[in-house]
Parts: sequence; structure tokens; C-alpha cells
Amino acid sequence: MKLALFDLDHTLLNIDSDHSWGEFLIQEGLVDEKRHREMNDQFYEDYKTGQLDVIAYNEFVFEFLTQHDQVTLAKVHTCFMQKVIAPQMRPEGLEQVKYHQSLGHEIVGITATNDFITTPIFNAFGITQVIATQAEQKNGCYTGHVVGTPCFQAGKLVRLEQWLKGRNVEESWAYSDSFNDRFLLEYATHAFAVVPDERLSHLATEKGWPILDWSII
Repeated sequence: MKLALFDLDHTLLNIDSDHSWGEFLIQEGLVDEKRHREMNDQFYEDYKTGQLDVIAYNEFVFEFLTQHDQVTLAKVHTCFMQKVIAPQMRPEGLEQVKYHQSLGHEIVGITATNDFITTPIFNAFGITQVIATQAEQKNGCYTGHVVGTPCFQAGKLVRLEQWLKGRNVEESWAYSDSFNDRFLLEYATHAFAVVPDERLSHLATEKGWPILDWSII
């Protein structure tokens, strides 16, 4: 297998979909503004510094999912895609996905953000194989809990290994913006830092990884 791994937030997207989802819910009047913004912003700062309690954060995000049925959630997410995500999809990211598709590579979207938010976004980039932090469902309803290992930092490698199920990877490519993904980038045969944060920029320079600019100005 030849494998291309794409992070989502600030890599294929110009924004962080998780934080933007929280802001979208506030703007649409679907959550309590003061509480939600304070918690959403604090968790985002924790993520950027590598201090995120990924279970606590996802349980916070999942609160909204537990309060609505699947039909309502799908309608809200469709609106989110149209208003927030579509304008922030990076064309150069889409072209890179198409490049790997043209070579017959297996393409996987891999993200710390939960599967409810990210699966439709990856699909919009033509990526159907998604590894994400998984929101638990029972009887078609969200429980508010995380299933298995969160797809964050070294957890991405754990989830990737589970997905591979022992299949041999002959060669791999990985694209990410974040120092949190250093484990994934070090795993890959070919690592690329996409509009990297400061710590990843230093690491990429040290490792000799190409630095790409896919940002939308």
C-alpha cells in the first residue's frame, strides 16, 4: 500500500473546524453564548499549547449532539458546511488530494476532531476513509462519550495502526500544520509541514521536511 495521510484543521482547511463549530452554534443561537464561548476558547488555547484534555473537550462538544436527533443534527451540519466550511476549503489542499488519487494511493483523512464534524468535510475533499475521534452512539443517539482511543497526538498512530490491521505500507506521505502531529509526520516516509505552527516550523527545519503554504489570504 502507498498511503497519503491528511490532517484537516489548518491543513486542508484554513480554519479549525472544531472551534468553528462551537462559534457557529453560538451564532445560530443554538447554545448558551457565554458558557460555550468561554469553554470553547479555553479548550482551543489548550490544544494550541499541546495541553488539551481531549476527553473533556470532546465530551463538551458532544453535549450538543446528545440533545438532538440525527435529522436535526444533519440539517445543522449542512448549514455549517455551507456557511462556514465551504469558503475555507484550501484549493491547493484539494489539488494535493487529487494528485495522490491520480497515482492510485490510498488516501486517509486523520484528525483529532470528532467524526460527526469531520466526515462530511473530508468527503467534500473527496476523502472517504476517515480516522477521527469517535463519538459513541447507542440506538442511533449520541451518548456524549468518546469511543476507544482519541485520535490526538500519539493516539493518531494508535488509531492508524488499528485501521491498517497489519496491512503493509510500502510508502507514505503525511500533511499537517501542527506540532501535535509530530508523531504522525515522523511515521511517514515523506512528511510535509503545511502552514506550520511555530514549534512544527522549527521541527520541520531541523528534520528537513518541506514547508508548504496552502493558506487562503
